[in-house]
Amino acid sequence: MCSLKIFRLDLHIHTTLSPCTELGEMTPRVVVKAAIEKGLDMIAICDHNSSRNAAATIRAAHGSSVKVIPGLEITSSEEVHVLGLFPSVNEAQLAQDEVYARLSGVNDEQAIGYQVVVDEFDMVEDMEQALLIGSTTMNIYRVVDLIHGLGGLAVASHIDRPGFGILSQLGFIPDDLKFDALEISKHTDIETAGKKFGQSCNCPIVTSSDAHYISDIGAVFTEARMSETSFDELKSAFLGIGRRKIVRRRMPV
Repeated sequence: MCSLKIFRLDLHIHTTLSPCTELGEMTPRVVVKAAIEKGLDMIAICDHNSSRNAAATIRAAHGSSVKVIPGLEITSSEEVHVLGLFPSVNEAQLAQDEVYARLSGVNDEQAIGYQVVVDEFDMVEDMEQALLIGSTTMNIYRVVDLIHGLGGLAVASHIDRPGFGILSQLGFIPDDLKFDALEISKHTDIETAGKKFGQSCNCPIVTSSDAHYISDIGAVFTEARMSETSFDELKSAFLGIGRRKIVRRRMPV
């Protein structure tokens, strides 16, 4: 029997690719350094409607104590945010391709902000021109199906917030919408969340920082019992397989 231990996860972190982050701050090397300093074992890079900085962050974390999961935060046609967490950069890229095909508009850097693509050394490679802050033409069911079709995990983003969460936008979670987890923000404690949202979905509740600033990283995190920090182990923890499980949400001491 393999040995299990408790790992700290922050599964919702943005980078300079998201126009709502502090310009020049959320670069791969800086994000990884902050994650290590906060004692995190696993993070997920989930920029708005794009995964273009995920690979660079994975490379920046190579050889460190932090495992980086590639992902993106997809906005459905109902303006619901959904995290897609993927086994590899390849699946995240395929999801991004589908999302880009269903986005419209061009980013206005002066009005909305810069969307900066960087490498693992934090050097600027490109400025993304797609309007990443916009909504796709995919409804919420299509978004979840896209994520699952690529072997990913679909997490309903910040369901306790008044904007861009499934409850604020739809008012309920449909019974036939198969999320793998529900995410709450640092503003809701896990006991309250369990009572309020526990019957909404037969899946675990996690908490993540939704970090847009360096100081946000690890401000809250989820603890999971796993044998290692891998995507497969994360999936098993979500499903509660082989004593793996999501344990609880924590705030740093």
